[in-house]
Amino acid sequence: MITLAADDRVFVDTEIGAALDRLTRRSVPLGDGPRALAEAAAAAGADGKRLRPALVVAAFRAFGGEPDAALWRVAAAFELLHTAFVVHDDLIDGDLERRGAPNVSGRFRTRARAYGARGEDVAVVGDAAAVLAGDLLLFEASRLVATADIDADARTRLFAILDDAVLVSAAGELADVENAARAEVPETDELLGAAHDKTAVYSFEAPLVAGAVLAGATPEAQADLAAAAADLGLAFQLVDDLIGTFGTRRQAGRDPGADLREAKRTPLIGLARRSGAWPEISSALAVAHTGPIAVRRAQRELERSGAREHVVALVHEGLDRARTHAAGGRLPVAAASLLDDIGSAIERRIP
Repeated sequence: MITLAADDRVFVDTEIGAALDRLTRRSVPLGDGPRALAEAAAAAGADGKRLRPALVVAAFRAFGGEPDAALWRVAAAFELLHTAFVVHDDLIDGDLERRGAPNVSGRFRTRARAYGARGEDVAVVGDAAAVLAGDLLLFEASRLVATADIDADARTRLFAILDDAVLVSAAGELADVENAARAEVPETDELLGAAHDKTAVYSFEAPLVAGAVLAGATPEAQADLAAAAADLGLAFQLVDDLIGTFGTRRQAGRDPGADLREAKRTPLIGLARRSGAWPEISSALAVAHTGPIAVRRAQRELERSGAREHVVALVHEGLDRARTHAAGGRLPVAAASLLDDIGSAIERRIP
């Protein structure tokens, strides 16, 4: 995917570090608990691929912007937004680790046991800390936008972008949770909608358009960029679903077939439900949690149904739509090239 150049990474990480250090400093006088909460939030945002800041910076440069402190601050805001969502997402999924280390909830469960909490109280403390840490990070993202040295019109537009990103992502996360709880697998269109809302807006559309806004792009160019970014974001999420189902350990960063073991209802499963092989697929999915042999059986049944091939086709259709938007003539050549590069990077991720 698109990555930050070394110098850009230093500037963005400096802004992120300053925001997290400020949070920790302000928490220390409030007591041991708030200090530990701020430190856990800071740990959550201390590292990562920095995809969203990279997209802010890349779009800014593609529209001819001259980098300054405001760019780094806004780019950092989108990383903190992502970190907040990750903290909340881990809570929703019941995960206690992130990148092989205890996450916020995991850290606070350990802390609770250390001062004598038992049973359900341990989980309550951990879950509460995750909610609060995510909230603090959400505010820090907003604060960075509010304090960036930009004109009032740009700030108003950036807050509208941030507002949409938070609301749509919340809607997508809720839909994802409710889809998993339904007695029947939802229709594919509903699953595609949830996949788009969870990822496309905050991970692609919002950072790309934010960079364009900072660079002074016209409203028409922003609209074309947003449309292309939405298609890129959905394609990215569909590829993530394929990796979660069929990818190797190296691709997925976890055991192969994790989405099958966790019974996630992705568009892939929605498409499989339409096939005549659904009874066999459903039977295989029901036992996929039992181990690698069952996972492999479920993978074979999904492939035989044509669902995997269909999802790959949807990815290519989305990337084609994004390239059509990019070629509409209202984007600078560099911006159209950026969108094409992102599309190519997404294609290379298909397992």
